[in-house]
Amino acid sequence: MLITCLSVAGMMPATAQAIGKDKKMEKKIDALISKMTIEEKIGQMTEMAIDVIGEYENGEFKINDQKLKKMIAEYKVGSFLNAPGPIAQNRAKWQEIIGKIQKLSMKEIGIPTIYGLDQNHGTTYTLGGTLFPQNINLGASFNPQLTHDAAKVTAYETRASNCPWTYSPTVDLSRDPRWSRVWENYGEDCLVNSVMGSNAVRGFQGDDPNNIPADRIATSVKHYMGYGTPRTGKDRTPAYIPLSELREKCFAPFKACVEAGALTIMVNSGSINGVPVHANRELLTKWLKEELGWDGMLITDWADINNLYTREHVAASKKEAIEMAINAGIDMAMEPYDLSYCTLLKELVKENRVPMSRIDDAVRRVLRLKLRLGLFDKPETSDKDYPLFASKAHAELALKAAEESEVLLKNKDAILPLAKGKKILLCGPNANSMRCLNGGWSYTWQGHMTDRFASEYNTIYEALCNKYGKENIVLEQGVTYPAEGAYTEENAPEIEKAVEKAKDAEVIIACIGENSYCETPGNLEDLAISANQRNLVKELAKCGKPIILILNGGRPRLISDIEPLADAVINILLPGNYGADALANILAGDANPSAKMPYTYPRNQAALTTYDYKVSEEMDKMEGAYDYDAVVSVQWAFGYGLSYTNFTYSNLKVNKEKFTADDELVFTVDVTNSGKVAGKEVVMLFSRDMVASLTPENRRLRAFSKVEINPGETKSMTIKIKGSDLAFVGADGKWILEKGDFRMQVGDKTIDLTCTETHIWESANR
Repeated sequence: MLITCLSVAGMMPATAQAIGKDKKMEKKIDALISKMTIEEKIGQMTEMAIDVIGEYENGEFKINDQKLKKMIAEYKVGSFLNAPGPIAQNRAKWQEIIGKIQKLSMKEIGIPTIYGLDQNHGTTYTLGGTLFPQNINLGASFNPQLTHDAAKVTAYETRASNCPWTYSPTVDLSRDPRWSRVWENYGEDCLVNSVMGSNAVRGFQGDDPNNIPADRIATSVKHYMGYGTPRTGKDRTPAYIPLSELREKCFAPFKACVEAGALTIMVNSGSINGVPVHANRELLTKWLKEELGWDGMLITDWADINNLYTREHVAASKKEAIEMAINAGIDMAMEPYDLSYCTLLKELVKENRVPMSRIDDAVRRVLRLKLRLGLFDKPETSDKDYPLFASKAHAELALKAAEESEVLLKNKDAILPLAKGKKILLCGPNANSMRCLNGGWSYTWQGHMTDRFASEYNTIYEALCNKYGKENIVLEQGVTYPAEGAYTEENAPEIEKAVEKAKDAEVIIACIGENSYCETPGNLEDLAISANQRNLVKELAKCGKPIILILNGGRPRLISDIEPLADAVINILLPGNYGADALANILAGDANPSAKMPYTYPRNQAALTTYDYKVSEEMDKMEGAYDYDAVVSVQWAFGYGLSYTNFTYSNLKVNKEKFTADDELVFTVDVTNSGKVAGKEVVMLFSRDMVASLTPENRRLRAFSKVEINPGETKSMTIKIKGSDLAFVGADGKWILEKGDFRMQVGDKTIDLTCTETHIWESANR
C-alpha cells in the first residue's frame, strides 16, 4: 500500500502575506510622484485601446506617429491594451507596436507604458503561440498543477511578444448556466476557483510579486465580483446576491488570488444589489484594499465608468461618473477611445471633488506595478530571448491538459474505448471546426476567425482520421455552421444525407454543441441545444447503430430528449487547439478520462441549480456523483465523471471526531483502483452542516486532490483542513462556526463530526 499525503486541493505553496513591502521600491515611487505634474498623474491612470493610435495600410496595422505623440506627449497616457482589429498579431508586429510606444513613453515621460492583452487560454492574441483549453476545462481537470503550468507557458510566450500584462485569470463563479461567460472561469464552486485562480496567478507571475522575472507577466484577476450570477442570465446585467454568499463564495477566489500575489484586479461591469460595482467603495476599497492590505491596482473593464451614467443611471454625466468611480477606489480607467476622461478628472481635482490623496494613491499603485515588472530598467523584451515559444514541450502540456479535462459522462456496456477498424460516421456541426474547439478569446474576441489561424491543428474529423484511418471515417455533418457567422447561425440542415451514410456505418459519432462566442453576443433565449442538432440525433437513432455524443461548448445546453438515445457521452467543453487529438486518444483508449464536471448540468429549462443548493430546495432525485441522497433533478452533477477503470473507497477516518475552530482535521481514506487500467481519480472531501442558524447547504466541497493509481493498487490518501474551514457567513456578515454536528464525505463513505464550541469572527479577520 502506498501512502500519499496531499494538502488541501493540491495547492502550490501559499504566500504568508499577499505582497510584502519593498522599502527601496516605495522610496522610488515617492521620488517619482514628487516630480509628477497633475497631467502626468492622470495620464498614468488612463488606458487607451491600440486602435486610437493607428490605422490600416493594405490590411496591416501601422502606428500613426502624430496620434501616438498626442497620447504620450500631451495626455501622458500610461497604458494601452488590445490587439489591433482586434485580431492576433505575430511576434514581430508586437515587438514593433509595443516597442514604439515604450520608446516614446520613456523619452517624453520617463515612465514606461504597460501594455495588456487578453491571453485568456494561452497565447491567444499572438499568432503561432500555444493555445490551452479554456479555464472551464482546467476546472474540470481538478488538477491545479496543470493550471499553474499552463499559466507559466502563457506568461513566457506573452513576454516573447513584448507584452508584460494579461487580463487573466477569470475567477467569477459560474452560478447560472445561461450566462455567456461560463467557460471563462473554473466552474460553479468557490474553492475550485480559489485553488485554480491562485495557482494561475503564481504561474503567470512567479513566486515573488515584488520582482516579476522577465519570463513572467502581471495578472489582472477578473471580474471583481459577483459577475457570474446575473438575475436574467445575460451578460452585464444586475445581480442580487445575499451578503453572506457575496462574502463567503464570491469574494473567496479574489481573496485567494490576492494572497497569491495578484498585482491587478479588474472590476465587474454590472451591479450587485442595485449598486454598480465600479461605484461601490465598500467592495473596492474597504473589502479589497483595506481588509486584505492589498497594494495592487484596480482597473475598470471596457469603458465601464461611462456605464455609470449611460446604462446604470447612478450618475448624471460622465464627469460625475468619474468622480464616483475614482473615489470608490478605481485606479486606472480602461477608457478605450475617449480622452475626455483626463480632462474631466483634472477638473474634479481642481474642484476638490476628487482629493489629491486619492490621485496619488492610484498613481502609486500604477507605478508600483510597473516597478514590480522591472519595466523602468527593461521596458522591452526581445523574442530572441524566448527560444521555447510554441515549443514541443508547450504543445505536449496543452495536449495533456485537454486529455485531463474532457469528461466521460456515459459509457453504456463499455462501448468505449472504441476499437479500431470500425466504420465510423462522423456528423454534427462541431465535427470539423477549430473555432468550436477553442471558443471565444481565440485569435479574435469572438473566436470567429479561428479556422483561418489554426489550420495546422486538427479538427475532430482530422484527429479521428489520424487515429482510426481516413478510410474508416465518413464525414457527413447533417448540420453545419456558416463560416465566421454568429454563434446562433446554422445552415439549412441536410440530415437526410447523414442518415443515408449511417446505413454503412458501424458506429455514429455525433459532435454537437455551440459555435464560438464571447460576452454579450453570446446571450441566449433558449438553453436547449438547437432543434436542428436534436433532430439530427433523433433521426440517426432510428438507424439502430450505436451513437456516441460529443458535447462541445462553453456552457451546458439541454439535451434531455436525446441523451437516452446515446450509448456514450463525452463533454469536451472547449479544449483548445489540441482538444481533438485528446478526444481521439480518449476514444481509442490511449488516454483514460479523469475529468469531473465543473458545474451542474441541468436537465430542464426551469430547474436550474448548483450543487451546493439549500436543503430546503429539494425536488426530484439527482443522478450521479456522491450526493448525500440529494433530490434535485439534474442531467449530471457537479463532480461527476467516469473513467475506463473503477475506484473504490474504504477506511475513511479522522483524527478528531470532536473539534474546535483551532483544530486541524486530518482525514485518511484508502482508494483502490479495482479495474484493469491505470487511471487518475479526483478525491473530494465534502461537508454538510446538519443544523445551522441559516438553512444549511446540501453539501460543500472542502478539499480535493487528484491522484494516479495503477490497477490493483491502493493508495492511502490524507486530506487536511482546519476546523475553521467549516464556518459560514451568517446573515450579519460575520463568519461563524457553530456548535453542532457535521457529516463529512469522501467518495461514498461518510463520517460524523461534532464541533464542541461556537466561534465568531469579524469578516475582515478571517
